[in-house]
Amino acid sequence: MSANKTEQGKPHMILDERKIKILHAIIKNYLETGEPVGSRTISKYTDLNLSSATIRNEMADLEEMGYILQPHTSAGRIPSDKGYRLYVDTIMEEKEREIEELKEVIIEKEAKVDKVLMNVAKVLASNTNYATMISAPAISTNKIKFLQLSRIDTKQLLAVVVAEGNVIKNNVISVSEEMNDETLLKLNLLLNTNLCGKAIEEINLPMITAMKLQAGTHQDVVSEVIDAIAEQINVEEELQIYTSGATNIFKYPELSDNRKASDIIHTLEEKQQLTSLISDSLSGEEGTGIQVYIGDEAPIQSMKDCSIVTATYDLGDGLRGTIGIVGPKRMDYDKVVNTLKNITHQLDDLYKK
Repeated sequence: MSANKTEQGKPHMILDERKIKILHAIIKNYLETGEPVGSRTISKYTDLNLSSATIRNEMADLEEMGYILQPHTSAGRIPSDKGYRLYVDTIMEEKEREIEELKEVIIEKEAKVDKVLMNVAKVLASNTNYATMISAPAISTNKIKFLQLSRIDTKQLLAVVVAEGNVIKNNVISVSEEMNDETLLKLNLLLNTNLCGKAIEEINLPMITAMKLQAGTHQDVVSEVIDAIAEQINVEEELQIYTSGATNIFKYPELSDNRKASDIIHTLEEKQQLTSLISDSLSGEEGTGIQVYIGDEAPIQSMKDCSIVTATYDLGDGLRGTIGIVGPKRMDYDKVVNTLKNITHQLDDLYKK
């Protein structure tokens, strides 16, 4: 076995292929049974053809390295958060396997998005036996698609801003003098030429100064429009989240303690705390999709004894949402990851057609 030296001069053990196989066998067996795993079980479970004594030595190394734990005085071991993390990372690094067929989810393309998403949450909860959540699609960017100034009356203009996702914002602007059609046309051309395709944070002082110079005597209108854009685009709308299967938590002894279960279910039903998890998921790199939170990695205090797996779905034109599955740390990660990939592909395909 290879070894490095730590700063203290003690040998630092490396996870070789044999240790990784034994760790995976411990985790898979614990996922299935929920019981601590002993060396004799592993000797039958793996294809390594190792004696129980050899496996015990390897398990002792894995425990020293922090990948498994010995609960109480039990002879068996259970995975630690560090062990789960290595297992999940290994799954995620492997070449993407063919996505498992999920039970048919029949949803009509014409159905309203909220009805579809509620149905997806219920189907996931039923098929996985875990708690599930899904957020309605939200705008992930704030880029401007189009601007239109039009007259309301002699001293008021209506500024219409169309942002990505075809979100429309309106704002009334007061002007000191009446503008003719030619002036409005020039201002609309100026604003669209300079601002379309830009996010609000990309609109800087030099750009505003140049636009004001081009607007001449109507530079106040340019200032008002930009202020209106900043105010309207940055308004955060309430995030709609659908949940299902909260009572599935009671199926897992490690989570069914009255206080733990009550806190988890309250979080799922009350939903406010879930927004931080949704925001965390949506802020990740577009296209990465799957994120896994194990134990203390969860951004929600009541779920520190759980594992949470989230996936990002993309309906196009800046509209993105999050699907999440909450269960015990011994959840079937392989099935959950493939199930989420399947569902996100279905949603992507359904709404991009």
